[in-house]
Amino acid sequence: MSVAILREGDYLIASIQSDLSDSEVVELRNELTELVGTHRSRGIVIDVAALVVIDSFVARALRSIVLSAKLRGAETVIVGIQPDVAIAMVHFRLNLQPLRVALDLDQARSLLERLTSGGGGDGR
Repeated sequence: MSVAILREGDYLIASIQSDLSDSEVVELRNELTELVGTHRSRGIVIDVAALVVIDSFVARALRSIVLSAKLRGAETVIVGIQPDVAIAMVHFRLNLQPLRVALDLDQARSLLERLTSGGGGDGR
């Protein structure tokens, strides 16, 4: 799988390096869900900057990661959505709830700090 998963304090950072097959997306979801429990992580950042397409399957998988992580006690923020990808996602009316997004890693960390410290903020 071409995803680097790093641990930074209470957060996991998953950087997708190239397009993933459907089975690799499912493997990523399972691995992140497991790591949240293992490391008692409070948040996940998923960097999708390398993806040139986010189709309906990947969008559903991202939603699944967000919901699974939430059930394990962690918030998730997606970063690095390319402009063309964002336009296509809106055009195809992909259901993006409850995804939270940020432009970059610094903004994602700030958002996670607010979300996990009880400070609110919905990432919109």
